[in-house]
Amino acid sequence: MVLGAVKVAAEKVTEMSSRIGDIKRDHGIHAQAELKWGNVAPRWESLYRNVIDYFFDDDGLSFRAVIAHRQNLDHAAYDQTHDEWYYKMYYLLLSNLLEARQEYYVYLDIKDTRGGPKVQHLHEILCNGMYDFHEESLRRIQTVRSHEVQAMQVADILIGAIGYASRGIEGSPAKQALVDRIRVRSGKALDRSTPPREAKFNLFHWTGSPAGLA
Repeated sequence: MVLGAVKVAAEKVTEMSSRIGDIKRDHGIHAQAELKWGNVAPRWESLYRNVIDYFFDDDGLSFRAVIAHRQNLDHAAYDQTHDEWYYKMYYLLLSNLLEARQEYYVYLDIKDTRGGPKVQHLHEILCNGMYDFHEESLRRIQTVRSHEVQAMQVADILIGAIGYASRGIEGSPAKQALVDRIRVRSGKALDRSTPPREAKFNLFHWTGSPAGLA
């Protein structure tokens, strides 16, 4: 499983949406058409590559992913349900991105969540971890549909590429070309964790050990 998030300043959201819309139009599709890793095909390789290059070229955008390998799961050992573990992974993903004395609005893909009450619980846990007991820093966590948010589509592409590389999948030259492009642009191997404070393209391969949190 790969969870990932794109971080962008509020004042850049409109610019980002416009730029990605322009890239889509340049390739003959509607600005509101949804980009998804699952839709990568040879005819669209240049479109997805241009979106990837846009992400790496813009210093105002950053990304973090948590990669959890199936063989490391042992819910019984840690007295947890799969849902509880799932939200722990979300906590690992988001807590690294949040800084004290800044305001944040977090948007989760509605298809990747387990319901409103647990999203609220995640909000509470993150606020407590930041000593943000009055929710003055982490203002909101809410679910949205990915086709409505361009930044979420960029996250989906990067998440899909990392998952593809981590599972050692072969068979799609277009997807492999995009994985290679991300390796080149990021300077990262994708199959190992980056330093915890890597700012632009941060990866954490979860090992299953509580001590291995970063």
